[in-house]
Amino acid sequence: MKFPIFIADAFTAKAFRGNPAAVCLLENKLDEDMHQKIAKEMNLSETAFIQKLHPTDNFTQSSCFGLRWFTPVSEVPLCGHATLASAAVLFHKIKNMNSTLTFVTLSGELKARREEDGIVLDLPLYPAHPQTAIGDTLVQDIRYSPDTRKLLVRLSDTYNRSFLESLKVNTQNLPQVENTGKVKGLILTIKGEPDGQTQAFDFYSRYFTPWFGVAEDPVTGSAHTVLSSYWSQQLGKKVMHAFQCSSRGGELKISLRPDGRVDIKGRAALVLEGTLTA
Repeated sequence: MKFPIFIADAFTAKAFRGNPAAVCLLENKLDEDMHQKIAKEMNLSETAFIQKLHPTDNFTQSSCFGLRWFTPVSEVPLCGHATLASAAVLFHKIKNMNSTLTFVTLSGELKARREEDGIVLDLPLYPAHPQTAIGDTLVQDIRYSPDTRKLLVRLSDTYNRSFLESLKVNTQNLPQVENTGKVKGLILTIKGEPDGQTQAFDFYSRYFTPWFGVAEDPVTGSAHTVLSSYWSQQLGKKVMHAFQCSSRGGELKISLRPDGRVDIKGRAALVLEGTLTA
């Protein structure tokens, strides 16, 4: 079996920045275990599989597809950057004619809308609830999102972006320390410095998910479904500009919607195209 495969760097306009995702276009149903084998072979934080929903569908003309995401070790229920990469491949490489694409996923229907300066993802917005701090770690706030099983830790406002970027986080033992299944992702975040940066950002973050085999994810759409809810409440803003300050880095433009969802806008750079033989 052969099918097209691409790698696109999401939440950036430049190659080798943002977050890379592999995107596979499936004409036919793939053996269940093959998804995981391919994701392990690609060895990126996520590999996306776009599946036709009906035999008569066409990647150029159809507007609705199935979409699944796999890390090298397991399937995940939501991945924003691989969704952005998938939409970018369909819009910019396959030349899909539609202005909006719908993806049927484990997290329900997600939409990707084409705009001149990027792609807007319509994603769920997940609230995070207050948690009690443990130990003497210097933090401002701790929240937990049961919908996504992500723990959000807001570091003290005395910290700045350079501190977050240089912070050494040992993720190797996290799955052993937290093995109840309650937590599957750790978000570290700080308030932005709109007066102290060349480009103003409302907040910064880093994201770690060793429970899914990814020590640190470069730029994470799903984490921002939680961050958007939290920082909107903290800042009193519905429109925000965020930066995930991993070593690759990436920008996200966020707009909270009245229907309880969030639009996350970003760009993607296609860096590889090929044919996978499975």
